[in-house]
Amino acid sequence: MIKTQTRERIATIELARPEKKNALTAAMYAAMTESLASSESDPDVRVILIHGARDCFTAGNDLKDFLQGPAGASQALRFISALSKVGKPVVAAVGGPAVGIGTTLLLHCDLVYAAPTARFQLPFVPLSLVPEGASSLLLPRIAGHARAAALLLLGQPFTAADAQAAGIVTEIVPEEALLERALASAAAIAALPPESVRLTKQLMKRPVAAAVAEQMAEEARLFAERLQSAEAKEAMAAFIEKRKPDFSRF
Repeated sequence: MIKTQTRERIATIELARPEKKNALTAAMYAAMTESLASSESDPDVRVILIHGARDCFTAGNDLKDFLQGPAGASQALRFISALSKVGKPVVAAVGGPAVGIGTTLLLHCDLVYAAPTARFQLPFVPLSLVPEGASSLLLPRIAGHARAAALLLLGQPFTAADAQAAGIVTEIVPEEALLERALASAAAIAALPPESVRLTKQLMKRPVAAAVAEQMAEEARLFAERLQSAEAKEAMAAFIEKRKPDFSRF
C-alpha cells in the first residue's frame, strides 16, 4: 500500500505495507509512478519526500508478486525510470531494511537521511540477477570502483555508516528524529526559489542523464534474461525453501 499527501509544498510518498515489511508489488510501483508524475506537474509541489516506517524502509520486491509475471519487473522499471527523471528535489528517510530497489532508488534521490539502524543491501548477484536502475553506473561513480564492487558483487548487507561512506546517505540521524529531519530539509528546499532549485538539480544530473537511461535499459534487458536462467531458478527456489543455493553445477 502507498499513502500520498501534499502539505506545505511537500509531496509525501509513504510505503505503508508493514505486515510484509513494505515489500513492493506491481500495484505499489504503479501508484508511486503516478504520484511522481502528479507531483512533477503540480505547481504547488516543490519537493518530494519518500519514506517508510521508522523500522523498515522496504524489503525490496515482493518475490511472490514479482515472479507471477512480467508486470512486477515492468512496473519497477517504469518507477525507477520516472524517479531518475524527476526535476524536483527528492528527499528520502530510511529506517530499518532497504533491500534491492530500496537501496537502488536512493541513488536517484537528492538528499538521503538514515537512522543508525538502517540496513542496506544490493543482493542481485547472490540471486543470480544483475543490478538495476543504473546502479551499476551510478554507484561506482559516487563510491569508487572498489567500494561499489564490494557492495554489488558480494551483495551483502551494509550499515548506515557504510552507506554514508559510499555516498548513498547524506546524514545519519537518530531514529526518533529521522522523519522530522527529512521534513525539515524538504521544507528548507521548498522555501527556496523553485526555478533556481530545478535548474541546479538539472545541471548536476545533465552530464550522466543519457548514460543513466542507456545503462538502465541494458540492465533491464539482462535482468529479464537472468530471471529465466537456470541459476536464477536455483536461487529463487533456495530463497523460498529457506536453504543455501547450490551453484556448483553451473
